Amino acid sequence: MRRTIADRLGKSYREAVHVTVSREVDAGALVAAADAAGVSLVDVLVRALSDALDAHPAFNATFEDGTHRLYEEHNVGIAVAIEDGLVAPVVADVRGRDPNDIAAERERLSEAVQSGDYAMADLRGGTFTVSNLGPLGVDGFTPIINPPEVAILGVSRVRKRARPAGVERRSTESRPEADDGVAFRETLPLDLSFDHRVVDGADAARFLGTLAERIEDAEASV
Repeated sequence: MRRTIADRLGKSYREAVHVTVSREVDAGALVAAADAAGVSLVDVLVRALSDALDAHPAFNATFEDGTHRLYEEHNVGIAVAIEDGLVAPVVADVRGRDPNDIAAERERLSEAVQSGDYAMADLRGGTFTVSNLGPLGVDGFTPIINPPEVAILGVSRVRKRARPAGVERRSTESRPEADDGVAFRETLPLDLSFDHRVVDGADAARFLGTLAERIEDAEASV
């Protein structure tokens, strides 16, 4: 497995023109939505991601043999670390699915790959991948595209950051602590790596902008 991972990611890094854009988003609504639904942050984030993929279909795609192929289904691979390496079981077509439904499927797949009781079909058909290192305390990283997909989203840990207290909040959570005009808000760093042969930096920036809007409105999707 380690050799296969090395071959695939080495090929990806040699062939795809990797560029990463980063953005820090207000995570208050995301945290509140996950708490309300009793699921993890990544489950609500995947729901928001699906909306962003609807708005920017060029990222829900593969690039292989010179063909940029777009897909109707949002088949999101979610990277899972196992003893022998890293795999990304695919949650099939997350479009319109409830975060609880996404959570149940993600947990089933995660348990399957960790126990070794999974089929290769569980790892195939992805159109976009999410790599979440937040639970490991990471503040930011540069994810490598999972070939032949066009992009991958890196998710880091939620942190409290100082922001001007007068900034309007989109979350309905309780008022944050403030001191001398400064409020401490929960923020989430996102790193989007994309294949510059297929999409441009401005496209990636707009994609992250849409995703930020959906995350800040996350409570509406629960």
